[in-house]
Amino acid sequence: MLEKVVLALREDTGNRLKASLESLVQDIESHKVKVAYAVCERGSGQIWQNEAASEERAACGGCSMYDEDTARQDTLYITDSSKQYDIWRKGGSYVLPYRHHGNQEMTFDGAEYLIERLEEIDYEVVDMAYRRLAGIPWEILRTERCIVRETVEEDVDSLYDIYKDPTVTEYMEKLYENREEEVAYIRDYRRKMYGFYGYGIWTVLRRKDGQVIGRAGISWREEFDVPELGFVIGVPWQRQGYAFEVCSAILDYARKDIGFKQIQALVMEHNEKSAALCHKLGFENNGVTMIEGVRYLLYKLQLKCGCISDPSISCT
Repeated sequence: MLEKVVLALREDTGNRLKASLESLVQDIESHKVKVAYAVCERGSGQIWQNEAASEERAACGGCSMYDEDTARQDTLYITDSSKQYDIWRKGGSYVLPYRHHGNQEMTFDGAEYLIERLEEIDYEVVDMAYRRLAGIPWEILRTERCIVRETVEEDVDSLYDIYKDPTVTEYMEKLYENREEEVAYIRDYRRKMYGFYGYGIWTVLRRKDGQVIGRAGISWREEFDVPELGFVIGVPWQRQGYAFEVCSAILDYARKDIGFKQIQALVMEHNEKSAALCHKLGFENNGVTMIEGVRYLLYKLQLKCGCISDPSISCT
């Protein structure tokens, strides 16, 4: 879990964002996460810092703000200095570079993500960035009875239990027969789909006991230019309203947090349960479409205009 945020900013950046930094620090610390920050002049050490930064021996330029052999895995480091970035990254820390108009000449080799508008971020953005770098799954949303979070390798055995029922795989692809292939697929999916888009097909857990009961989320097919809702609930938990509860929340999330205006669902012919759920969710039947020789019912739903929630972080 995230316990500390350490920032090292150049003098011009720190002076420009001083008020924003103070607000950001207050927001982060309100979530019981410590913040250490220092603003530095090139080659002459620190200009100003907070009390927590002195504990980190905060200074840039002439001396390091951080010893490489004391990397903490519960800490997120943020800097707009490529020199400081290299020190922290080589030490094995989770580092988020801050790219702005004043440091375009700098390179941040190996960075998976960049922050572009430090003045607009808050604790939630910082925590999500830390989780992405640390490989900790994002929790997407909660409903009355369920938690929807990113799928992790540890979910594989539960997913195999769900998919072994032939009624589940009658209308959808099976998992890999080889468990290690499925684990590798999930690992790659987390990096490419979650890491790039920030969404995908997620794991559904029951809140009361953490039991994995299915999967649901949003994906894309190459043949279409509209995102697709996908879902599966294990047989022991069907006919209890879980699919409607979770999918309703995901559609709301797609509208408010991602900004989608339209979403579709593809249901294989004769899959009456999924067709009924689409109708209940408000989808309209748009006829039949063929995919690789298989007939699907194409359902579409218009979503009210939303806005993307966190434009301040981008992938590299």
